Amino acid sequence: MAALPMLVCASSVVLVVWAGFCSAVCVEVPSETEAVQGTHMKLLCISCMKREEVTATTVVEWFYRPEGGKDEPIYEYRKTNHEFPGRFSGRLQWNGSKDMQDVSITVLNVTLNDSGIYTCNITREFEFEIHRPLFTSSRLIHLTVVEEAGEDFTSVISEIMMYILLVFLTLWLLIEMVYCYRKVSKAEEAAQENATDYLAIPSENKENCAVPVEE
Repeated sequence: MAALPMLVCASSVVLVVWAGFCSAVCVEVPSETEAVQGTHMKLLCISCMKREEVTATTVVEWFYRPEGGKDEPIYEYRKTNHEFPGRFSGRLQWNGSKDMQDVSITVLNVTLNDSGIYTCNITREFEFEIHRPLFTSSRLIHLTVVEEAGEDFTSVISEIMMYILLVFLTLWLLIEMVYCYRKVSKAEEAAQENATDYLAIPSENKENCAVPVEE
């Protein structure tokens, strides 16, 4: 049952590697929005820069808003990392890249109370020769924490496709077996008919049917 999912995963890896060589390195991918309590959840926040914009000073601010509550700062990057005291104390880990295009954080040991809206604010000051423009962007992540992991939709589809393939192969094998059986039966019937016709020929005719042997 794991053969098809493994094949799909392998194909995905090949495509990702191929895309990495053929396209830009930075890709703005949305974050996952569901986590299982007790696990680590990476809040993905990516803000790609153009090649001419790489030289910049970046400030990252992370906020958390519980349902029906207000935004509260939980993490900040301003040349150095700073974690604000509160419900996430000791449970936040910086996962940003060196070029500051990926400014993600990871919530360790997720709890049910961590469900809510996470905001990633990015401010960049570009260091051009003539002017130093500011660029700001925000990413919202609606995170839901569940007690147990549900079955992955991709896995369900893979299993269904595998069952369909097994049914198809089984039917094809049965059809081939029936075809071969009928072909063998017809050959046996033809051989029996030939043997019956030969036995029905009178003895003198059988002698005439013999091939003369040259001396």
